[in-house]
Amino acid sequence: MNAILSKLSSSELLGGKKGLLGLAVLAAVIFVALPLGVDIFRLNLVGKYLTYAFVAVSLVLLWGNGGILSLGQGIFFGLGGYGMAMFMKLEASDPISTKIQTTPGIPDFMDWNQLTSIPWFWEPFKSLPLTILAILVIPALFAYIIGFAMFKRRVGGVYFAIITQAIALILSILIVGQQGLTGGVNGITDLKTMLGWDTRTDSAKYILYYVNGILLFGCILLSRYILTSKFGMLLLAMRDKEERVRFSGYDVSDFKIFIFCIAAMISAIGGAMFTLQVGFMSPSFVGIVPSIEMVIFCAVGGRISLIGAVYGTLLVNYGKTFFSETYPELWLFLMGGLFMAVVMFFPNGLAGLWDQHARKLKFMKRFYDDTPEPVKIEPTLSHIEAPVAKKEKPAKVANMKGAKA
Repeated sequence: MNAILSKLSSSELLGGKKGLLGLAVLAAVIFVALPLGVDIFRLNLVGKYLTYAFVAVSLVLLWGNGGILSLGQGIFFGLGGYGMAMFMKLEASDPISTKIQTTPGIPDFMDWNQLTSIPWFWEPFKSLPLTILAILVIPALFAYIIGFAMFKRRVGGVYFAIITQAIALILSILIVGQQGLTGGVNGITDLKTMLGWDTRTDSAKYILYYVNGILLFGCILLSRYILTSKFGMLLLAMRDKEERVRFSGYDVSDFKIFIFCIAAMISAIGGAMFTLQVGFMSPSFVGIVPSIEMVIFCAVGGRISLIGAVYGTLLVNYGKTFFSETYPELWLFLMGGLFMAVVMFFPNGLAGLWDQHARKLKFMKRFYDDTPEPVKIEPTLSHIEAPVAKKEKPAKVANMKGAKA
C-alpha cells in the first residue's frame, strides 16, 4: 500500500505541508483575489464555473483514485439542479403571481400543457428542508441503483463508461419528452427568489458566491478525509490491483458503490448551487456533452489532485468564455488545441506540471523534500550475532624437496 502511495505525483491528497499550502493558496484565490479583482458580472461567471468544480472533485474520487470512469456525472449534477429549480419554481408560482393563467397556482409550463394540478412528486419540493434532503438522497439512491446493477456483476472499465453515457442520454431525452412535468427542452426558468429572498441582486450574488466557495471547500476536505483513511488506501489498491484486493477478502463492489454514491452527492450539490446562481436549469446540463466536458475539467487539472481539479475547471471555462468572446468563429478550434496541448505536454494535468517545476524553486524545496527519515531499529536478541572464531592460518608446509627420508 505504501508503494502505491509513493507513486502519486500529486501527493497533496495525503495531507502534510504541501496539501495545506495548496488549500491556503486556493482559498486566497477564491475568497480574496477574485472578489477584489473582477466585477460582479465576472464574479458571477466564476461562481458558475465553481459549481462545475464540484463534479471535477467528485471525478477525482471516482476516476482518479478509484479507477472508475463515469461519463454520466451530468446526471447527478442535473438532478441536484432540478431539485432546487422545482423548489424555486413552486415559490414563484403562487396564486397571486399566476392569476392570469388558466389554472393559477401552478408553474407556467404546466398551465401551457393543460395540467390542472401539481404532480404528486412535486409536492415535497414546497419545503426547503425536504428539498435539500432530496438533493442529497435522490442522486445517491439513483447512483446506488446503477452501481449495484453494474458493480455486483463486475461491469467496469470502458463498459461502465459507455453505460453511464447511455443513461445520461436516456435521462435527457426523458426530461425533454415530459414537457408538462419538467419544462421540456427549455427547462425550468424564471427563478427569482428563495424564501422571499431575491437572488438576482448584486448583494445576493456575492453571498451565493461565498456560500458556493465554502461548500466547495467542504467537499474538498471531505474528499481528503476519505482519501487519507483506510478506505482511501483500499480505493487506490483497487484502482491498480483490483483482483489482489478481492483475493484479500474485501468486497470490491461495495467499495465502488459507496464511492459512486459519494461522488453523486457532491455533483448534486454543485447542480443545486448552479441553479441558485444562474436562475434556471435545463436538460442541456444532463446529457452526454456536459458529462464529457466535466471529465475534461478533471483531466486538465490533474485527475488525482483535488485542488488541481478546481484550477482545471476554472482554466477550461475561462478559456471557453475568452475564446468565444474574442474569436467567435475560431473558439471551438482553440479549445480543441488547448485539450491537445494538455495531452501532449502535461498529461498529468496542471497538478503534475506544478509538481514538476515547483521542486526546482528554493522556497518550495522544504515542501517537496521526499527524503525519508532514517528508521531506527532497536537491537534485539535476533540482531545479536555470535562472535565468529578467527580462523587460524594453515601452517606452512615445509619444502620436502631434497629432504632425507
